[in-house]
Amino acid sequence: MDSSLAGRTLAAATGITTAALAGDDPDLVLPLVVEQAAALTGADLGLAMVRSSDGTLTVEAAHGGVDGGTLEGSSSVGDPVGAVLSARSTAARVARGGVPVVVDELTSDPRTAPFVPKALRGYGPFAVAPFGTRERRLGALAVYRRRGAAGFSAESVEVLTAFAAQAGLALVLAEGTTARRRVAVYQERERIARDLHDVIVQRLYAAGMQLDLLGRGLAGRLESGEAQRLAETVDQLDTTIGEIRATVRALRSADPAESAPSGLADSARAEAATAGELLGVAPTLELTGPVDDVPNTVADHARAALREALSNVVRHSGAGRVVIRLRRDEHGLRVQVVDDGCGIPPGVTRRGLRHLEERAASAGGRCTVVSSPRSGTDVTWTVPLP
Repeated sequence: MDSSLAGRTLAAATGITTAALAGDDPDLVLPLVVEQAAALTGADLGLAMVRSSDGTLTVEAAHGGVDGGTLEGSSSVGDPVGAVLSARSTAARVARGGVPVVVDELTSDPRTAPFVPKALRGYGPFAVAPFGTRERRLGALAVYRRRGAAGFSAESVEVLTAFAAQAGLALVLAEGTTARRRVAVYQERERIARDLHDVIVQRLYAAGMQLDLLGRGLAGRLESGEAQRLAETVDQLDTTIGEIRATVRALRSADPAESAPSGLADSARAEAATAGELLGVAPTLELTGPVDDVPNTVADHARAALREALSNVVRHSGAGRVVIRLRRDEHGLRVQVVDDGCGIPPGVTRRGLRHLEERAASAGGRCTVVSSPRSGTDVTWTVPLP
């Protein structure tokens, strides 16, 4: 290999590796790879194509021009990025097999002619090399020259092959660096979410309970305006808890609406522990079925329903025994809170119970409340699941 060309190849590979190790996004490094490959081989067009699970190749980066039309799968005229090449194409076979191919005439050579898209028929000389490493074959790096131009020399193909391997390794390194950074970010987000859920939410919940109990203990001794402000403060705490829970869900998931493990069992344990501290009696918790595998939106409704039902127990019941049943079966999700207290006293506002009913209805379910001074209260909240 010519010493000047070897030096340029080494400099280009070093630049790619430096960018990759600096933690640049692989999507930003790939266009640089294509640009350098085209420059090193004297090509008019360079394409970097990444393998898909079905064996097809998708053009992820390009350098140079395309003569009108579109490649198969491309959405805009003259822009090959996003185009999909057949799994039977020469580039796809090179990506799988790891052996470079060079032809002098793209549209007449039997190895390439059947798979030339309309937009590439203005090109003649063509060379393609495997892109990536032996253990991780990412795809193929291809270069083209206009029809009528001199073909790619053996030296050019050697440069392309070596550069593709080196640049592929750099891309693998970049992916690893990016992945490690993402893991670090996710770990920090999980730590923040855990602190918010396990510490802040529980303290706010306990404070709301205490304020509500205080308001009931002072019933009749507070002016109506003061009682109203106290009730509004409790409502604001409930709203804040809901907002923090939504933040926790967003921190723990890139897509909060997706059906990911919800941690509903741990939430139930935390709610039971908080209620036990306020009651002086630890509730019995019964879990049945895969309750942690329900959609997040339903899990959030269930958490709020459980919290509201336990709030009623703490505020009104004077119970000596409380049972929490969380069950998932083929019919859906059921949250049940049973106590042996005095029932819901006459004249007590049913705002919390209405919230339970509204949440169940919004999820396509229902909530039933059975209460009496002799048997206590049974709150059953059920919703269907897909």
